[in-house]
Amino acid sequence: MRFRAGVENVTTFFRIMQSVEKLQKKCIIKFTEENMQVICNNDANEGGIQVWSQIKIDSIFNNYRIQSNSNNEITVNLTCEALMGALRSVSTSSGTSNSASGSSYETDEVIIKLAKKNDQAVLNFEITGTTRVGRKVRIGHDVKIEVMKPADVVKLSEPMCPEPDIHVLLPSLQKIRTIVERLRSMSDVLAIRASQSGCLQLSINTESVKVDTEWKNCTIPQMMKERASQDDNADDPPPDPEHLFSVLVSVRSFLKFLSSHVVSTTTIACICQNHCLILYVYIGDVADAGGVLTFYIPAIIDDE
Repeated sequence: MRFRAGVENVTTFFRIMQSVEKLQKKCIIKFTEENMQVICNNDANEGGIQVWSQIKIDSIFNNYRIQSNSNNEITVNLTCEALMGALRSVSTSSGTSNSASGSSYETDEVIIKLAKKNDQAVLNFEITGTTRVGRKVRIGHDVKIEVMKPADVVKLSEPMCPEPDIHVLLPSLQKIRTIVERLRSMSDVLAIRASQSGCLQLSINTESVKVDTEWKNCTIPQMMKERASQDDNADDPPPDPEHLFSVLVSVRSFLKFLSSHVVSTTTIACICQNHCLILYVYIGDVADAGGVLTFYIPAIIDDE
């Protein structure tokens, strides 16, 4: 079992882990020949939110080499904070302080590889750099991991969800986060609604307060327009473009998802009414994305 690669895009790698770390302390990373998958599927995390991501190898790594008896795939369990600590030490390469000498250095190369230290499997980060006076420095970080057995990896599966009722392109996650932060003190439950006409609503409704935030003319992805067009050709009456599909979710869970604003450029929300909210966070433009983080937030069923 061998794995070695250069980490070319440290900032994106760090931001992905920053988004995941808000959900749970440990995650699963699956390295394959084509992509890196970051998975949070632990029922222990509050709200039952899950993440299943696919990141293209060349959007993070270079000189990537992997070899194993399991179709050249290696799946590891690790602590998010430990991996973030290793990435943090190089995410701001210029001006980073070398703890050994107190001098600043410019990072030249970051190598990640699978290793074993005292019978403990680790992801070893080897950082080489140059100080301002031209002296070479080398720093190492070991992130403890548990290599998963193939039998356990096979059991990993994404949540089963019905066909979404609607897809909608979300406004800036940073702006949505500012709004939801204000709503958090007023309600534990958030209603998210969207229509084919491009209306998006975030609402809370309690005995003491009712707040609606609405966006108009949000983009409906082409796939939804084509599906609506096919429905128009059916014998049934055409769907009302103003009809709002809705789902109730935990405010805390939605806020945890919104921490992904650090890596998001485009986010598509999919409402499966009374079942779940699916959110696709694209790294880069949708047409040529370096990867996508898929968040599953279970619905809260309103007994009323």
